[in-house]
Amino acid sequence: MKTLFITLLAASLAAQTVVAQNAPRVKTTNGTLEGIQEPSGIRSFKGVPFAQPPVGDLRWREPQPVKNWTGVRKADKFGPRAMQRPIFGDMNFRSDGVSEDCLYLNVWTPAKSEKERLPVLVYFYGGGFVAGDGSEPRYDGESMARKGIVAVTVNYRLTVFGFMAHPELTKESPNKASGNYGLMDQSEALRWVQKNITAFGGDPKKVTIAGESAGSMAVSAQMASPLARNLIAGAIGESGSVMGTLTPVPLAEAEKVGEQFAAGIGAKSLAELRAMPATQILEATAKPGAARFPIAVDGYFFPKAPLAIFEAGEQAKVPLLLGWNSEEGSYRGVLGQDAPTAENFAKAVQKLYGTRAEEVLKQYAGSSEEEIMQAATDLASDRFIGYSTWKWGDLHIRTGGNKPVYRYFYTRPRPDMTPEMGNATPGLAGGVIRSNDPNAPKPPKAKGAVHSAEIEYAMGNLSTNKVYAWTPEDYKVSEVMQNYFANFIKTGNPNGSGLPNWPASNAANNYQVQHIDVNTKAQPDNHRGRYVLIDQASTKQ
Repeated sequence: MKTLFITLLAASLAAQTVVAQNAPRVKTTNGTLEGIQEPSGIRSFKGVPFAQPPVGDLRWREPQPVKNWTGVRKADKFGPRAMQRPIFGDMNFRSDGVSEDCLYLNVWTPAKSEKERLPVLVYFYGGGFVAGDGSEPRYDGESMARKGIVAVTVNYRLTVFGFMAHPELTKESPNKASGNYGLMDQSEALRWVQKNITAFGGDPKKVTIAGESAGSMAVSAQMASPLARNLIAGAIGESGSVMGTLTPVPLAEAEKVGEQFAAGIGAKSLAELRAMPATQILEATAKPGAARFPIAVDGYFFPKAPLAIFEAGEQAKVPLLLGWNSEEGSYRGVLGQDAPTAENFAKAVQKLYGTRAEEVLKQYAGSSEEEIMQAATDLASDRFIGYSTWKWGDLHIRTGGNKPVYRYFYTRPRPDMTPEMGNATPGLAGGVIRSNDPNAPKPPKAKGAVHSAEIEYAMGNLSTNKVYAWTPEDYKVSEVMQNYFANFIKTGNPNGSGLPNWPASNAANNYQVQHIDVNTKAQPDNHRGRYVLIDQASTKQ
């Protein structure tokens, strides 16, 4: 028996040695990484540092270049996610806990050598700049890598750690700016990609950035910022831009928010703030009346408001693919608890738009209860995120140096949840909210594609989401949408063999929009008047 045990142990050790020898390695500018050879043949490198940990004296400072290491660094598990509270239902994380030490990225590559020079996708997660992580399965890069793309997901600082501005921070900064640390983290990651992606078989001249919700807003921000606009070759925005959703405020206004927060937490100086435990600071953001930390026009990341940058044609001159979903918001966002009647809708619109209410009611028309619910849903969706995404695309069509803009409207509703989910309901950012009451009534099923519904389809990751009972039609929609995205990442044009034609959107073709569903097809923008009207009624930056 002893001899048998020794034999088995030796065999096990030998197998482990073979695995270690087969583990893929790459040499970056900072040191050697050892990743994982996935069963699919894709090589993955997880938890790769792209900047120094923003802790201690580096809390609320611009990201600092990562330090070199000696030997071989394991890159076989996701790094910690940024400091955040569990805000959006059940966001599904695979990361190594929550920590201020969070500036890590993940790479999936099909390349066998650095000579291949494949196109690169860098994806920024959503979550309102207060939650999210690059380890979420819906963003997993393996499926895109199987399409011949080097896929990267990036962590960035969130909430108070990522966006707090303060006069003392501005004063000590070499750039005389504060806030926007999360956006600067993204820019630092893009600089890391430029220096290192060749080692993974990627082409630094073919980097497309993409994201959904806050990640989409981040893409629009990186296009506008001088820190990043020369580091990218293309951009994809899924629902949202900083030109109408979470619009940046003047630095002085953002600094006041930081001052009020510091006073509320009892910190008399930056030194005291930096000495406080991260968990104490994070919990203070959850107190009643706690302010949201806005993006700032800081004079550094944003030399001026991003709207002004795009209006002047100073953004990255790259192909842009963008769009939004058919049910980004609920009709309750306009009507509140009032019944969906024509009278109540007219009252709500009057309250929102005053003297322009009649014009709005013509654009969002309805008389029956069903029509009013749809009109209110459309208006809520546009006010939340549709308009800001439209504004981004419309400006780029006019000032983007004749680079194509491809616009989509995603309409596929998710299928029913699996029976195992019981009485759960969908969360805003893609998770689920479980009810402790088995008899609690379920909300009505979404009639359209809700906010964040398209992510798994676009990234080819339906199978990673066990919440929904995906059908063959869902997989068909996913194949079409992912191929559009993959083609765009490779060539700057989503079109390809076997796909419905997707024309670029411009005035000459009535601003064609690709409606993505089981029967995907291009249609003229029949609702342009809505966005022009909201644009006229909105307060300019």
